[in-house]
Amino acid sequence: MQIEEKKALSSVRLEHAAECLAAAKNLLDAGNYKSAANRSYYAVFHAIRSVLAYDEIDMKKHSGIIAEFRRLYIKTGIFSSDLSKIISVLFDIRTESDYDDFFIISKEEVVEQVSNAQYFFDKITEYLKAK
Repeated sequence: MQIEEKKALSSVRLEHAAECLAAAKNLLDAGNYKSAANRSYYAVFHAIRSVLAYDEIDMKKHSGIIAEFRRLYIKTGIFSSDLSKIISVLFDIRTESDYDDFFIISKEEVVEQVSNAQYFFDKITEYLKAK
């Protein structure tokens, strides 16, 4: 894949992340906390995929995508380890909210997760601008 194609793919994935983040904020404002947490996770997930586009890495399983991002970008110090914690928390909340019928999340928790997703998105965007 040529660099122009990598940039285009990365850009599409980052735009998808931005859409998920905007949806998370709208859902939070509407009081749809589980859905806001879900969209926060997907904002982070697609931001990760936007970085991995440059490495021509994509997988069907979320765990594989996350593992590769951690291996290539967090363990090497390109991104700080606080991003790894954000991924873990958002992944766990998304999984619980999707599959646990009795899962309850508070507005305060969701506000924090949306904020974390914004922070993650901003770090990724800053990194990609230098590419």
